[in-house]
Amino acid sequence: MADIYRNKMAETRHNSAGFTFIELLATVVLIAIIMPVAMRSIALCTRLGGQSRNQIEAASLARTKLTELTASGDWKTSDRAGEFGSDWPGYRWTAEVSNWSDSMMSQLDLTVLWESQGRQRSVTLSTLVNPEAN
Repeated sequence: MADIYRNKMAETRHNSAGFTFIELLATVVLIAIIMPVAMRSIALCTRLGGQSRNQIEAASLARTKLTELTASGDWKTSDRAGEFGSDWPGYRWTAEVSNWSDSMMSQLDLTVLWESQGRQRSVTLSTLVNPEAN
């Protein structure tokens, strides 16, 4: 009885020692199907990450420029468009003053523009300013 059990165990170990050709072929086919989808997903995530970074940079630049214009009062007299220089190539800004519902205040909109993947993108920040204040 012990010999039969020992022979059965040896036979079982021998049969499960590796993969069959069909199992390997099925694995290769499965990888061939999944790999392009996974690579497209990784490329999409990378592209979206870059767009998010550009948008965060543009919002930060807009906030800084808007603060600069309102603190110095340059929004009344200076140019209302420009670039951020060599530190931030590709980004440019425009400012626009419009009437607000309260006649004492005006709305200052600052828009930062940049190109990404052949399309023009923008971020706009707004604040209220008093045109009569010095």
